[in-house]
Amino acid sequence: MGKNKGARIVINLECISCVRFDNYTRDKAGIFRYTTEKNRRNTTNRLEIKKYCPYCVTHTDFV
Repeated sequence: MGKNKGARIVINLECISCVRFDNYTRDKAGIFRYTTEKNRRNTTNRLEIKKYCPYCVTHTDFV
């Protein structure tokens, strides 16, 4: 028999305010991501955390 998936899942948090790749300015282009876990039963909606983004050089919201 197979195991059930469980309540905890791995999610990727992505910076909202990062600038995507731009052809004109090639410095600091990209999106920064964190990986974390969340409990599917306790937190049913989207997870939004303030973390440090090295591209933005500030603390921003990660979704």
